[in-house]
Amino acid sequence: MIETPYLLFLGDAPDQLAAKVAQGIKDWRPDNAVGQFRMEGCGADVGLSDMTLAEAKEAGAKTLVIGVANRGGVISAAWKEVLVEALDMGFDIASGLHNLLSREKVLVAAAEKNGRSLHDVRVPNVEYPIANGKKRTGKRVLAVGTDCSVGKMYTALALDAAMKERGMKSSFRATGQTGILITGEGVPLDAVIADFMAGSIEYLTPDNDPDHWDVIEGQGSLFHVSFSGVTMALIHGGQPDALILCHEPTRAHMRGLPDYTLPSLEAVRDLSLMLAQVANPDCKVVGVSVNTQHLSEQEAKDYLAKVEAEMGLPAVDPFRHGADRLAEALEKL
Repeated sequence: MIETPYLLFLGDAPDQLAAKVAQGIKDWRPDNAVGQFRMEGCGADVGLSDMTLAEAKEAGAKTLVIGVANRGGVISAAWKEVLVEALDMGFDIASGLHNLLSREKVLVAAAEKNGRSLHDVRVPNVEYPIANGKKRTGKRVLAVGTDCSVGKMYTALALDAAMKERGMKSSFRATGQTGILITGEGVPLDAVIADFMAGSIEYLTPDNDPDHWDVIEGQGSLFHVSFSGVTMALIHGGQPDALILCHEPTRAHMRGLPDYTLPSLEAVRDLSLMLAQVANPDCKVVGVSVNTQHLSEQEAKDYLAKVEAEMGLPAVDPFRHGADRLAEALEKL
């Protein structure tokens, strides 16, 4: 178990999006976060009190959570200095980076010296099967996006909450580091060996009651050349009955790929549905989730109305306005 509350480590994150792990914890489990720790040059701020390690310890923080998702998941030398100091002060450390804490000798030595724990969230702890494609009971909905980091996790969490409020049976199924840190369980999909990725999602979403929905956290994008593989595993392993398209309308290019523009919502709809119907011929696209955080309230309303008219589907910002209309669309299936 990872002890709470957390001090969220933003390090020297270059921009707000790089701190998406910390932002997700702050937005969805605010009681678990006492403050944030930012290094010189940090370009992110999740809106918590800036604290030193000593101040966070005094406030009751037990675990320093690395709240940054940088490209390649690297723990820099500058970070290690802070992490060692945290261990010396009695913090545990939790991370979802590909660069595992347990492989950093200086951190392992400091943890052992101080009797502290290192938690690597992005380590599969189950021997997942190879996917068999067999139909499972229960229902599943998956968020698919025009890009990485457009709000697929927020959509799934908001949808799960809205469904529960309506009295529907639902479970949020985490497939990434932030979702796992928020809920305490899930599959770290991008750390699963490729042949077993789809099988891990079958494992995550087993047989259930006929009226129960698994709300599967999306990853990557079919159109993102770096991370399309995880999306394919979710589409085929999840065998979704419903898809929700996710989009962030102010992006100039794909995240981390300046030479690639974002696909249209129509292109994502058509390709995602074609691939989903390989595993579940009855799959349908039921709604559009738009991340409008960079738009004013009126701009957001106008954009959502435009998308809804063009796509013929309910279009909402589930974090800003709630996900009730998406839950209603699923209730009708």
